[in-house]
Amino acid sequence: MSKRWTLGVFFIVVLLGAYVVSARFMVHQQLYAYWQTLWHGNQAPDKNIWLPDYKAVIQAKPVADITNLSGIAYDPDHDRLLGITNGGPMQIVAMNRNGDLLERYPLIGFQDTEGLAYLGNGRVVIADEQLQRLYVVTLPDSPGPIHVENTPFVAIEINLSEHNKGFEGVTYDAANDRIFAIKERDPRQLFTVTGMLASIGSPLQVHIQDLTHWIDRSVSGLDLSEGYYDPRTGHLLLLSEQSSNVTELDQDGNFVSFRSLLGLNDLKKTIPQAEGMTMDTSGELYIVSEPNLFYRFSKSKAAVAENQQKQ
Repeated sequence: MSKRWTLGVFFIVVLLGAYVVSARFMVHQQLYAYWQTLWHGNQAPDKNIWLPDYKAVIQAKPVADITNLSGIAYDPDHDRLLGITNGGPMQIVAMNRNGDLLERYPLIGFQDTEGLAYLGNGRVVIADEQLQRLYVVTLPDSPGPIHVENTPFVAIEINLSEHNKGFEGVTYDAANDRIFAIKERDPRQLFTVTGMLASIGSPLQVHIQDLTHWIDRSVSGLDLSEGYYDPRTGHLLLLSEQSSNVTELDQDGNFVSFRSLLGLNDLKKTIPQAEGMTMDTSGELYIVSEPNLFYRFSKSKAAVAENQQKQ
């Protein structure tokens, strides 16, 4: 084989590899999002979450005795984190803000629990991916089982997938009693369900809105695995597992900021399967990765400095 032929084959392999990587992570779109963030900067520091300021202070910490951790939410009433698993077995777990396991709530009769959000007063909403249902669950006063037959729900059976690509994430806007339901892919979609909590035990007045155009316009990710609505700014964070990034959108779905979850800068390794995301009342950002890895990010210089000293 001639040198020219060998070099030709080599370059074809390199180009194919580059194409696969680009398709896998939507590299060109991510670079554009990164450039937008860098070029424009934080033009409204008092109004934006601003993801580039967040640095990892806890990385890849295993949550003991947990598998298939697929969602996370902050419970301000008890200053704790709530996680949900989608197998082995399905359950809601309570953790402290360092990712240490505290309590378990077994989920009985549920089918494919993927995401959850805290609604207040001991209630959570659970997203079922395969059935595309949103369940409203009241947590018992003491850790114990939760049965599906006692749980009200809304089903949004739009673009049902035979390949388990339904509702992957959910988050809640308490001021407007508005649930954001996030469909993973094929296609990526975003819906809001307004009035669901107020309708429990009252006349039914639920409004469903399709906000998928926000995703199409502003989010660089092959899929959507979770979201978080920030009540302080009114902004929405969207997590992509396959493209390893988080995007911040404003109240109208416009792009604000972007952060990669690849193994660069403060992250020692790429977050392998980022499935859940939330923030607490002090602005700390949490991400969980299947099967049981826990991450915490902070804008606090003191927290970042402490983490660097530990390293």
